[in-house]
Amino acid sequence: MEEAKQQLARQTGPRMLRAAVIGSGYLGRFHALKYHKLEDVQLVAVVDSSAERAQQVGQELGVSFYTDWTPLLADVDLVSIATPTQSHAAIAERCLQAGVAVLLEKPMTTTVAEADRLLAVAKERGVLLQVGHLKRFHPAVVALQSGGLLREPRYLESFRLAPFKSRSLDLDVVLDLMIHDVNLALALLQSEVVRVDAVGMPIVTTQSDVANARLQFANGAVAQISASRVAAESVRQMRIFQENGFFTVDFARNQLSLMRRNTHPDNPVSAVESELLPITVYDTLEAQIRAFCHAVRSGEAAVVSGEEGRGSLQVVTWIRQAIAGSGSVIVADSGSV
Repeated sequence: MEEAKQQLARQTGPRMLRAAVIGSGYLGRFHALKYHKLEDVQLVAVVDSSAERAQQVGQELGVSFYTDWTPLLADVDLVSIATPTQSHAAIAERCLQAGVAVLLEKPMTTTVAEADRLLAVAKERGVLLQVGHLKRFHPAVVALQSGGLLREPRYLESFRLAPFKSRSLDLDVVLDLMIHDVNLALALLQSEVVRVDAVGMPIVTTQSDVANARLQFANGAVAQISASRVAAESVRQMRIFQENGFFTVDFARNQLSLMRRNTHPDNPVSAVESELLPITVYDTLEAQIRAFCHAVRSGEAAVVSGEEGRGSLQVVTWIRQAIAGSGSVIVADSGSV
C-alpha cells in the first residue's frame, strides 16, 4: 500500500507529504487511519508513550511505531498531536522549531501564555499551526458559513451533553466539551466577547462536570452555552437566531433545519414554518485532515488557525475564572480575544 502511494506520487508530480501521529490513543488512532487513507500522504509512523499502544496501531496500519517522537522530526512534513493537553505546548513547540507543520488537538494548550508562545514560534519559523476544532468541519456548520444563510445572528444557544465516561478526566467539562461550542460561537457570531457569566460544579470528579456560560459580544449578540459530561443521554444541538427565523444544528443526526416566519399568505393559521435544509454528510475528521494537508502543500491559511484556537482558549479561560470566582468576568480589553 505504501509502495503504491510512493509510485503514484512519482507519476503525478508533487512529492508525497510525510506524516506522523504523536499520541496514538482513542483519537490519535483515528488521525492515523485518516492519514493512511490519503493517496497523497505517506503515514511514516505513529508514536505513543505506551509501547503497547504504539505497536498496536502501528501494526494495524503497517507503519513504524515508536515511544520517542523526537527523531522523527527530521523525516516528516507534518504531525498530528493528540497527546494529553498538558503536553501539547512542549511537543508542538519542538515540532514547529523543526519546521514541521502541526495539527494540534483542542484545547491547544492549558494556558493562553503557552498558546501565545506557539503562535510566536509558528510565525518566526513560517510554519503552519492548525487547531483541531473538529466541529468547524461539520457539514451543517460549513453550510451555514459558506451558503450565505447567516444574516447578522443575534442569539446562539447550545447544548453539549454526554453520559459520563472515564476519558479526558484530566480536563474539566469547560475545556473538554464546552470549548467546541465556544469556538463555534466565535466563528458564527463574528464579534469580540466583552463579558462572561458562568456557573459550574463537580458532580463525579473534583472538577466542573456541568457548566453554563453566557457570553456577551461587542456587537450586542449573546451566546448561552451549556455542557455536561454526566447527562442521562447524549445531546449535541445548537440554535442560531436572527431576524425572522432561526437555524437548528443537530450534530448527532447531521441535520440542519430552519424555522422561520410563514411566508405563505394562503396559510394564515400557521405563524411559522420549518424546513429541513439539504446538507452533504461526510467524514468530518477526514475533512479536517485533508484541509490541513492542503494548507501545508499549498501554503494557504488553515481553516482553524492557531490564532482562532488561542481565542477559544482565552474565552474558556474567562469562563473558568468566572466559575472559580464571582461568576462574572468583564473583559477590559476585548481585543485580546
